[in-house]
Amino acid sequence: MTAVEAPAVPGGEAAVTPRAPRGRAGLVAVAVVVVLAAVPLFLAPFATTTLTRILVFALFAVSLDLLVGVTGLPSLGHAAYFGAGAYAAGWVSINLTAEAPVPLLAGAAVGAVVAALTGWIAVRSAGVFFLMLTLAIGEVVQQLGNTWESVTGGANGLTGIPSVRIAGSPLANAGFTYWYVLAVFLLGFALVWVVARSPFGAALRGIRDNEPRMRAIGYPTSMYKYAVFVLAGGVAGLAGSLLAAQARFVALPDMGFLTASFALLAVVIGGAGSLWGACLGAALVILVRDALGPSLGGHGTLLLGAVFVLVVYVLPRGAAGIRLRRRSS
Repeated sequence: MTAVEAPAVPGGEAAVTPRAPRGRAGLVAVAVVVVLAAVPLFLAPFATTTLTRILVFALFAVSLDLLVGVTGLPSLGHAAYFGAGAYAAGWVSINLTAEAPVPLLAGAAVGAVVAALTGWIAVRSAGVFFLMLTLAIGEVVQQLGNTWESVTGGANGLTGIPSVRIAGSPLANAGFTYWYVLAVFLLGFALVWVVARSPFGAALRGIRDNEPRMRAIGYPTSMYKYAVFVLAGGVAGLAGSLLAAQARFVALPDMGFLTASFALLAVVIGGAGSLWGACLGAALVILVRDALGPSLGGHGTLLLGAVFVLVVYVLPRGAAGIRLRRRSS
């Protein structure tokens, strides 16, 4: 194991900072991807489908974490872009083509466009005003989806979405659909990861920590927030297109307040600012809501509320905080 010598700390010996943790984190990431890729070879179709839904919701939570954890913009209307992307991908699959990546690109583009149309107003507010404004935007978009019945199917939802096709062959098998969702999830996660660690991401964290100071030193903070709002909307639309590919059905609740609150819950439980933490939170939400909820007599939401209260009091930095505590110790 190699190590670098760090500057001497006051009143102590020269500290030695190992390089191993970063390399170890890369190996862990590769191992996780390999295990995820091998999952359909060992799990039953129902469990594979559940894991597919987790990946879809995890990408949605990661896009929200870009706003909440990296930029400090807690949103309660982010599901509007998720649902818009799902409807767009479903409509394109039904009326134009289901050949990949056309539905994916349509979902991401529509999610970004809807975010661009609504974000310019939202990013000019902050704190609780931003929270309430995004909630109102989400409700308005959902009502538009309800009234535009010729495209969305209204209260009945968008049905009859065909399977995604690759080179002319439909992905009818649960395992093939899983691998398709996994590949797109990894691309979306990598995109957000690169953005969060770029100079643009550093500026976003500066805005999160002290926006007046960033504005004073010359950063156009409103433009930065608007850009990341549109980007997060595009990634949410990409996740929505995966929902259309996996469920082959899109309904109004997919773009409503409850879906947005579940995503925010996943980010808080996983640890705002940690992308992998958001994925863990999303997995917990889907497992409790879809896998354990029916056996709990429909009280899965109550259990999620209890977990949320427990995390707030015991782990104020979420699941990612455990790892940070170990590092600091």
